[in-house]
Amino acid sequence: MAIGKWIGGFIGWMAGGPLGALAGFALGSILDGGISTSTSVEQQVQTDNTHGQRNGFLFSMLVMASYIIKADGKVMHSEMEFVRRFLRVNFGEEAVAEGNQILLNLFEQQKRIDAVNPSAFKNTIYDCGRQIAANLTYEERLQLLRFLAMIAQSDGNVHPKEIDALKEVATAMGLSAIEVDSMLNLGKNTIDAAYKVLEIDPTASDDEVKAAYRKLALKHHPDRVASLGEDIHKAAEEKFRQINEAKDQIYKARGLS
Repeated sequence: MAIGKWIGGFIGWMAGGPLGALAGFALGSILDGGISTSTSVEQQVQTDNTHGQRNGFLFSMLVMASYIIKADGKVMHSEMEFVRRFLRVNFGEEAVAEGNQILLNLFEQQKRIDAVNPSAFKNTIYDCGRQIAANLTYEERLQLLRFLAMIAQSDGNVHPKEIDALKEVATAMGLSAIEVDSMLNLGKNTIDAAYKVLEIDPTASDDEVKAAYRKLALKHHPDRVASLGEDIHKAAEEKFRQINEAKDQIYKARGLS
C-alpha cells in the first residue's frame, strides 16, 4: 500500500486544522525524500473517502505516538518496533517503512518547533487532541488511548513523563486521567490493578462495583469501534477480555456472582 493511499484518505477526512497540517508536512517530507506513491494524493482523496475514518484514526495515533515516545527525552527501539508491528498488521508490509518515516519526520518537526518555542509542539498536540475529539467518537478515542498506553508500556517501563504525556493527550481528546490509569493497568494480575481498570476505589460497595463494570463494559464494547476495521475491532476485543478478567478477579475476591 503506497503512502498516498492512506494519508490521502486521511486528508480527505480531515483536511484542515493541526492534524491536516501535520499530515501535509509528513507526506511532503516523504515525497521530498524520494518515496514514491503509485497513485496521486488527489486521486486517493477521491477514491478513499470511505476509509477516511479509519485512516484518520491511524494517522492520529502516529501523531500522538510521536509525542508519547519522545516524552522521556529518548526514542526507544521497543516503542518504535511496537508502532511498526501495528502498521504491518493494519496496512501491510509496504506501509511499515513509510509509517516509520512519518514518525521520524514528526520527531524532526517537534525538534524544529520546540527550538523556537519549547512549549509550541505541546500546544500543537493539544490542538490535535481537540480536533480528534471533534472527529472520533468517545469509544474510538478510548481505543486510541489504549494503543498509546501500549506504546508507552512496550519497553517494559512506563516513565513518569510518559504517564504525564498520556494524561495530557487524554485530556486534550476529551478523556480523563482516570481512564489513562485504567488503560495502563489492563492485563496486570493484581487486585489493586483490577480496581484501577474498573475506575473505582477498593472501598467501593458491591453495588458500586457492579455498576462500574456495567458502565465500563458499555463504553468499551468492541462493536463500538467496528467501523475502524477488523484488526482494530480484534484489539478492542482483547481489551474487553482484559476488562472482564479484572472484573472476575474483584468478583471472586468479594464472593460476587
